[in-house]
Amino acid sequence: MTDTLFLTSADVADLATPAEYVDAVREGYRQRGTGAPAQPRSKLLRSDPEGMFTSYAAVLPETGVMGGYMYSAGFSAGDAWFMTPLFDADSGAPLALLDGASMNPFKTGAAGAVAVDELARTDAETLAVIGTGAQARGQLRATTTVRPFDEVRVYSPTPENREAFAAEFDEALEPSVRAVDSSSAAVAGADVVITATTASEPVFDGDDLEPGTHVTAMGQYSPDKRELDTTTVERATYVPDLRERATLDAGSFIHALEEGAITEEHVHAELGEVVAGTAPGRTSDDEITVFDSGGTGIETVAAASLLYDRALEAGLGTEIEFAPASEALTGN
Repeated sequence: MTDTLFLTSADVADLATPAEYVDAVREGYRQRGTGAPAQPRSKLLRSDPEGMFTSYAAVLPETGVMGGYMYSAGFSAGDAWFMTPLFDADSGAPLALLDGASMNPFKTGAAGAVAVDELARTDAETLAVIGTGAQARGQLRATTTVRPFDEVRVYSPTPENREAFAAEFDEALEPSVRAVDSSSAAVAGADVVITATTASEPVFDGDDLEPGTHVTAMGQYSPDKRELDTTTVERATYVPDLRERATLDAGSFIHALEEGAITEEHVHAELGEVVAGTAPGRTSDDEITVFDSGGTGIETVAAASLLYDRALEAGLGTEIEFAPASEALTGN
């Protein structure tokens, strides 16, 4: 038997700051850039009741851990459950099982922040956020740790949502945060644009992007849905989290490809290659850059490892037991 730590959502909720998530996720992508294994998500769909069962994984050899996500969303309960198994990458033994829901916006936000740090101009001052849900919150909290923004503009098609979001974060964060009444008003003149929506069609006009803008799109991971229009993808230096995703479920890239605006060679590099320095990031101040984030095991495992270490230090969690196959795999 081996002891494995079970961590509830409450256990992990306040164990790390947004900046600490960013540091952990940056290191995870650096390892990916030097060859750490990771694959895009696998999605299994059911129509009646409608739902999605998803999994993805990664190995971070230098951190010494591996694991990923398995989660269900939809179905008859109309809800979602996130499970994160974490294994020792040397022995293979299970280290922890985390309720992964509460960490989700923070680890996903951290991936977006790493991309902003690598691809946005160093003098970026204005941030546009399109979306006001949990993922937009995570993106904003993480991204404001890597650039000293002066102004944040937020847009949601629901006025009360964008006003409440702006009021909360204007008080919580250093930059001024204000709601605007259109995506074009958010994007015009912005140095960094984040899209974190459930939209199936583009949420802004790519012609509105000023030269030098960085865009992080993280709300869609389906070949027939997209947050970015073809103009944005065509104008940009395009960096996905995983190269394989570009033609698998990165709807914005796939639409641009099908319209003949780009070829598969339009993928500049994976984020990990940029972080590791094996591929260049931004090379000029007037370059438009895009990070297309669909969610990977890289940020999931990096964040889970951080939380596991913190939980051990704090004495949190409940020990559960797993029997190794050498004992349990008997056929008796």
